[in-house]
Amino acid sequence: MQTSDTITFKLHDDRESEIKDILLQVHAALSEKGYNPINQIVGYILSEDPTYITNHNNARSLIRRIDRDDLLNMMLKNYLGLSK
Repeated sequence: MQTSDTITFKLHDDRESEIKDILLQVHAALSEKGYNPINQIVGYILSEDPTYITNHNNARSLIRRIDRDDLLNMMLKNYLGLSK
């Protein structure tokens, strides 16, 4: 691939639903432990350091199932209102 080539991402609807479910579970686990869930998840996304996510309710294991590129793609599409 040359540097001018464009890479496209396409997530299946079932994968987007799975990612959303995982994020909701991780958010809930972080909230239950008294953390700021948004700050912790952003820290994880930026650093890929799993210690940003609590082990409570298996949240750390769950979030590691999500590919960061898929997550960022989905988040940007939703933010811009381009999903579905």
